[in-house]
Amino acid sequence: MTQPTKTFASQADLDVKQVSFDKLSEHAYAYTAEGDPNTGIVIGDDAVMVIDTQATPAMAQDVIRRIREVTDKPIKYVLLSHYHAVRVLGASAYQAEGCEQIIASQDTYDLIVERGEQDKASEIGRFPRLFANVETVPPGLTWPTLTFTGKMTLWLGKLEVQILQLGRGHTKGDTVVWLPQDRVLFSGDLVEFDATPYAGDAYFSDWPQTLDNLAALKPAKLVPGRGPALQTEAQVAAGLAGTRAFVSELYASVKAGAAAGQELKAVYRDTYERLAQKYGQWVIFAHCMPFDVTRAFDEASGHVDPRIWTAERDLAMWQALES
Repeated sequence: MTQPTKTFASQADLDVKQVSFDKLSEHAYAYTAEGDPNTGIVIGDDAVMVIDTQATPAMAQDVIRRIREVTDKPIKYVLLSHYHAVRVLGASAYQAEGCEQIIASQDTYDLIVERGEQDKASEIGRFPRLFANVETVPPGLTWPTLTFTGKMTLWLGKLEVQILQLGRGHTKGDTVVWLPQDRVLFSGDLVEFDATPYAGDAYFSDWPQTLDNLAALKPAKLVPGRGPALQTEAQVAAGLAGTRAFVSELYASVKAGAAAGQELKAVYRDTYERLAQKYGQWVIFAHCMPFDVTRAFDEASGHVDPRIWTAERDLAMWQALES
């Protein structure tokens, strides 16, 4: 059975991952790396959209290099599936490639205003490898230049690109990209595959219904936030079901412990042991569980909205639960 690690978060994770660049349709590609954060690519008639930028401009250059192997069309749009630094801080690399708009939900914009600086420091401290060449990140934050609420449709020539908020889950600003013509869905971190959902900023009560809303689109292929691209309907169903099961089982365990009057540390230990039997082999399981259980305990205790994570809060929480 996997046991909690004493090393903070993923500071000891230094292994370089193998990148895959998979063609899913005439218009869709997936940039994946063995459980590291994914990037989606949509190639329309006259322009390219990149979905999630990678964590630094230096890392984004590898995405750009692979895009240039298949098209010379300008990368006019960057879409942020949510506000987390590991998804957005590479955005400046696309300016030289023709980027005209950085798109996000209004909820994501509001979260950047509220907690972007704290989140940036928090994430870099947790997982340094995912912020390779962090010195290439410009000062300040990545700011959307175009926001929407609910639904926005872009036409890349004749290609319809739907940008959708289908409910809260991983964050309150979660945004997916849907290509109805190709039946390809880019889910962001609402769906993971063989990778542990990070839920430190989640809405556990809402997440399962949001996954049902994704399933209602009937995607034939799906690019999750982490893990390989899902290229059959059976794989898509497995990705949705696996994420739903993890989120639901974790929250049920935490709610039961909180209702019984247990302290957070006891709830964490019980939930970790219970879920490790089924999910302990998933990527970043030991990293995510303290954050996930802490947020679930807050929600079960009446804190509807996630509290802001700071580098200081991260370390205090980790020490309290792992000591």
